Amino acid sequence: MDNRDFSISNYRADTNPKRRVGHTRQSLHLSTLHDHHTVLATTGPCVTATDSNNSHGQQPLVQSQQNSPLLEHLSPNSFLMDEFNTTSLPKPSSSSIASASSLTRLYGPSNLTEPMQPGHSSSSRPIHSRKSRKLFLADPLNKRWLGELENRSSNLHSSSLVSSGLESDGINGSEVFSHPFQETVDSLDAAGVQDLILPYEDFTTIDWMRDLMRDHRRKHRLLARQYPGWKSYFYSQFDSMQSWLLVSIIGISIGCAAAWIDIIAAWLTDIKQGVCITEWYLSKDICCTGLVRTDGYCRDFQPWSWVIFGAKYNVLVNFVLYGLFSIVFAACSAIMVTRLAMYAAGSGAAEIKTILGGFIIKEFLGLRTLIVKSLALPLAVASGLAVGKEEPMVHIACSIGNIFPRLFPKYKANEARKREILSASAAAGIAVAFGAPIGGVLFSLEELSSFFPTKTMLTSFFCALVSRMTLQFIDPYRGKRVMFQVTLSRNWFFFEMISFVLIGIIGGLTGALVIRCSLWYQAFRRQNGWSKSSPVKEIILISALTAAIGYMNVFTRIDSLELLETLFKECDTYQDSIGICSTQWGYTIVLLVFALIIRTILTTITIGTKVPSGIFIPSMVWGALFGRILGISVEQWQIAYPHLDLFFSCPPEKSCVTPGMYALLGAMAGLGGVTKLTVSLTVIMYELTGTLNYIIPCMVTVMVAKLVGDLFGHGGMVEVMIRIKAFPFLDPRVDEIIGTNVSEAMTSIDHLVCFKGKGMMLSDIGELKVIFACFHKVMKG
Repeated sequence: MDNRDFSISNYRADTNPKRRVGHTRQSLHLSTLHDHHTVLATTGPCVTATDSNNSHGQQPLVQSQQNSPLLEHLSPNSFLMDEFNTTSLPKPSSSSIASASSLTRLYGPSNLTEPMQPGHSSSSRPIHSRKSRKLFLADPLNKRWLGELENRSSNLHSSSLVSSGLESDGINGSEVFSHPFQETVDSLDAAGVQDLILPYEDFTTIDWMRDLMRDHRRKHRLLARQYPGWKSYFYSQFDSMQSWLLVSIIGISIGCAAAWIDIIAAWLTDIKQGVCITEWYLSKDICCTGLVRTDGYCRDFQPWSWVIFGAKYNVLVNFVLYGLFSIVFAACSAIMVTRLAMYAAGSGAAEIKTILGGFIIKEFLGLRTLIVKSLALPLAVASGLAVGKEEPMVHIACSIGNIFPRLFPKYKANEARKREILSASAAAGIAVAFGAPIGGVLFSLEELSSFFPTKTMLTSFFCALVSRMTLQFIDPYRGKRVMFQVTLSRNWFFFEMISFVLIGIIGGLTGALVIRCSLWYQAFRRQNGWSKSSPVKEIILISALTAAIGYMNVFTRIDSLELLETLFKECDTYQDSIGICSTQWGYTIVLLVFALIIRTILTTITIGTKVPSGIFIPSMVWGALFGRILGISVEQWQIAYPHLDLFFSCPPEKSCVTPGMYALLGAMAGLGGVTKLTVSLTVIMYELTGTLNYIIPCMVTVMVAKLVGDLFGHGGMVEVMIRIKAFPFLDPRVDEIIGTNVSEAMTSIDHLVCFKGKGMMLSDIGELKVIFACFHKVMKG
C-alpha cells in the first residue's frame, strides 16, 4: 500500500461578513491510497471526500457543508514553510481519513485552480516537474482574471506550495471549482515561499497578529536577500525610510487640502453678502486688508444691493440674495453627497474611530469619498448651516492617509501597519483645523486611536508638523494660525473661579441636552418617510430656515468662525463693527441670548443630515455665546459695585473682568460637554491663546464640563454614534465586567456535538448536519 502525504491548510471565515473577526490557520493531514485515491473535491459550498475512480458521481465518502475559503495542497515529500521552519509531515493511517476530512466541515475549497487542457483527463496526469507552472486566479462572479502566480524554480516541484486546489492524479477537472474568494500574492522569496494575501471583506475586523506576522516575514525576506554592492544598503535604508517619506507626503497633501477648503469656504461665505469690487475672487478679509475703518466699513467690499443698484442700499435685495446663495450652496452639497458618495455625509468621526480600532469599511476612506467631501464641505460651511469643518477635515486627512500607502509596499497590503499612518493623518487633520499640532497629536491619542504606541506618537507628531508648516506656507489667513486666533492680555482673578465652574456646569448640561435632542431627532428622521426619502429637500428646508432666522440677528448672520473671533476679542483693542462692545450692553445681551437659542436648536436638527458636518465649531459657538453673556454680566456687576468684598482684588474704578476670556472658556465647556475631551482640548486652547495664564481656568472648566456630562451618559457624541450604528468597537477605557462564570457560557457535554475519529457512518454525519441546520436557524432567530 503506497501512502502519500498531503498538507491541507485552510483559512477559516465566518459566513456572515459582519461577524467575521479574522482568519485562523489550521493544518490537517490526509493520506491517499495508491489503489483507491481518496481526494477532496469541491462542490459549491461543500467539501466532499470522493472516490476519484468513480466516474458516475456515486455517493461521497465524507461530506462537509460549509462556506469554503481556501485549500492549499503540498505535493509528496512536502514540508511546511509558512513560519520558515522545516517540519516533516507524519503519515497518518488510512483509518484517520474520515476523521481528518470531518475536521474540514468549517472550511472549504480553493479558488485557485489550474486550467485543464481540453481533451485531457486530470486523472491520467501525474505530478511532474515543469520549469514554469502558471496558476491563474479566477473570479467566477465577474468572469475576469485577477492575477498570475509564477513558480520560478524547476527543482522545487516537490516542496513548493501548490496554492491551486488538489493537483493529483485521480481528480477530474469537473470536480474542482473555484470559489469567489479573491487572493493575490504578496511576495516570493528566494526559496519559493509564497506569502498569500487574503483581502479583508467589507465590514470585517482585521487580524492584527496575521498582519504583524506578515510584516515580520517581509523583514526576514529583506534581510535574507543578498544584493551586490551598494544595493543591499540602499534597499535596507529605503525600507526604514518609507514611513517618514510617506508621512511627509501625507502631511503636505493634508496641508494643501486644508488651505483649499479654508480659502474656498471663506470666499463662498463672503459672496453671500457682497463682492470685492476690485478683485472678485478675493474674500472679504483679504480684500479689505489695511482698508477697514474704525466703524468696520470697507470701500472695496460692497453688498449686492450696491453692486446691482449703484450707491443705493436695499435690505430686501441683500436678504433675498443671502438666502438664495445659502439654499443653493446647501443643495449642491447635499446633491453631491447623495448622488456620488454617501460616506461623505456627516463628520465621519465614529467610522474613523472604529476603523482605527481594526474594522474594515471599504470606500469610506476611498478616493471618491475624498474628492466629494473636499468639494461638498466648503459648500456646506458657506451655506450658513450649523456645521463645522474640523471633524470632516479629520475624515479628509485620513482618506489621504489611506490612499498614499498604496504606493508603498511596506503598507500596501498590511492593514495593521496602515492604522499607524491613519492615526498620524488624524492628528494632522486637527493640527490644520485648529492650528494646534501638539493638540492634534493628543486628540488622536485621546479620542480616536485604540492602539497608539510610542512609534505612532512620533509619526503623528511629524505628520502634524509637516501639515501645519505647509498650511503656514500657503497662509490662507494672512499671518494668523487660524481664523479665530485669540490674544488676551489681562490676567484672571480668584473670585472669577465661581464663574468658571458655572460655565463648566452649563457646558456639561447643554452638551448632554444637545446629544439627547439630536438622537431623538435622528430617530424621528428615520421614522419619517419624507425625511428619509428626500434628504436634499430636508437640507433645502433647513438652510432656508437657517438663513431666514439668522439674517435677523447680526450674531447669527456672520460666519461661525468670524463669530468666534468676535466673541474672543477684548474691547480695549478691538475695532468693533457689529456691536459686541456696545455701551448698550443690555441690548447686546438680548441679541446674544437670541443667537444662543437659535444656534443650539439649529445644531440639534442639522446633525445627521446628508452634508459634511462636524460638531466642534457649533458646540464652541453656543458655548462662547453663553460665556460672553456671563462675562458681560459679571463685568457690569463689578463696574456697578466695585467696593464689594468679592471684588477686593480688582483695582478701583477699573474693570478687571475680561468677557473674551469667558467666551473662550465657554467654547471649551461647550466642546468638552459634547465630546468629553479633557487633555487635548486644554492643549488646543493653550496653543490658540499662546499664554500659560489661562491654563488653570481652562482645566477647571473642562473638567467640570466632563464630570457633569458623564452624569447623563458615558461617552461623547462619537461614542454615542458608534453605539447607534452598531459598529464593533471595544472601548479600552471601559471595563466590561460580566457577572457570569465561564462554564455558564460554554455548551454542556450532554449537548456537545462531536465527530468521532473512527466508526462514523454517512448517516451519522447526515444527522449531525440536520442538528447544525436547526441550531443555526434557532441562533438566527
